[in-house]
Amino acid sequence: MDEELRSLIDRLAEEAEESAAYEHLIGVEDPDVLAGVLTEPGQPLWAREIAAFRLGCGGDRRAFEALVLLLNHRDSERCVSAAYALARLADPRTARAAAALATNTLRTAYALHPVRLLTELRAPESVPALITTLRGLLAPGEPHWRVALACVEGLGQLRDARAAPVLRAALAHPRLGAAAAASLSRLEQRTS
Repeated sequence: MDEELRSLIDRLAEEAEESAAYEHLIGVEDPDVLAGVLTEPGQPLWAREIAAFRLGCGGDRRAFEALVLLLNHRDSERCVSAAYALARLADPRTARAAAALATNTLRTAYALHPVRLLTELRAPESVPALITTLRGLLAPGEPHWRVALACVEGLGQLRDARAAPVLRAALAHPRLGAAAAASLSRLEQRTS
């Protein structure tokens, strides 16, 4: 069993009260059974999460919508699991969905994991979405500095010259300056 799946089932054991349904979802091999959990009414969130995670990691695109919803959840651990599964799903819609979540100014508090997923995906949508998100987070006193920091670090990893202006603007931010300098250095290394 992979480490991420083990972490997920350990985390959800208490929520599921280690019920028979929980044990069944952990052990079932039939993807149609897992997909049914995503469409059957009245299924608890923990069951949908297990089913979506297992399907997503297995490359079954029926998990896409459930995983995107979990990526935007208020519970950070659910977001982490969803991002992990989405990265393995290899669905071409993933980057567009992550970019939409990352750039939604009404949901900035939940954008950390979509930002990290965009960095991991290295999709055409990644750099523009990270630039847009970071630009909106450079105001003094912005409370979502962790999301901004993830954008700065992600832009450094992606090494795209289009990010240079927003990274230079981030240099003056007390919590972002060092990371912005490091990311700019990575951009310069690429162009050298």
